[in-house]
Amino acid sequence: MDFYETNNSPISGKTVICGIIGDPVEHTLSPAMHNAAFQNMRLEYVYLPFRVETNNLGRAIQGMRALNIRGLNVTIPHKRAIIATLDEIDPLAEAIGAVNTVVNTGGLIRGYNTDASGFIKSLAAEKVNPNKKNIVVLGAGGAARAIAFILADRGADLTILNRHRETAQGLADWIMKTFRREVKPFELNLENMKISLIKADILVNTTSVGMSPNINETLVPAKLFKPGSVVIDIIYNPYQTLLLTEAADRGAKVISGLEMLVQQGAESFELWTGRKAPVDIMRKAAMKALSNK
Repeated sequence: MDFYETNNSPISGKTVICGIIGDPVEHTLSPAMHNAAFQNMRLEYVYLPFRVETNNLGRAIQGMRALNIRGLNVTIPHKRAIIATLDEIDPLAEAIGAVNTVVNTGGLIRGYNTDASGFIKSLAAEKVNPNKKNIVVLGAGGAARAIAFILADRGADLTILNRHRETAQGLADWIMKTFRREVKPFELNLENMKISLIKADILVNTTSVGMSPNINETLVPAKLFKPGSVVIDIIYNPYQTLLLTEAADRGAKVISGLEMLVQQGAESFELWTGRKAPVDIMRKAAMKALSNK
């Protein structure tokens, strides 16, 4: 989807630039989603993807200020590292320790986290309530921090599995200190996964395993899924990962990451524009772009 085609006007000196930074960004649906929203609202904005390597992250934020880029989404692997480059950080993002949305207001760069509320809204859309549920979270990165935070806030009992146990321990310690709730951290291996999933009501994959183009990868053996459980993958490309396909085959309820993408994106849109996001338009554009990949 091209800006010239969708907005029916050329890019000019008045065009407001937004975008996404990460490494990789080739898989992202955000440009299609946001440009459709800008068109629908008749806003002279354009959204672009920028591949930014870790060693260039600080320079990218300097460039945002210098070029007067209005807003950026932040994806893997920059959600935590970007905090050190910002002028201010929203209290929720500070509490979570991860930023996925950045706003430039007259040269002042402020970070926000819309992942947490976007995730909860995606659960609500599927009528899933995390309160008093045993939830296993795979991964301990920036997205995992936001998701673990909001799940603990909503009364979930958490187990965190990560390839590096010390990282899982750090996330667990932080959640326990913040919410005074027990959190179980383990190394992500087959034995620990078996033990954790026996009592799990919900499984959430926050890692990039299974994301396009590596669509034949999964962290969880199919035999470990239980009928009636809920399996969530925050990956949205492909729409249904191998993890979700195998979980569904075993009778689990599955939720794709696409709805979380749409909901967190809608909040980003509102931070940049001050206008209510056309959520249905954004969802349809994301689905259309995904079907064309």
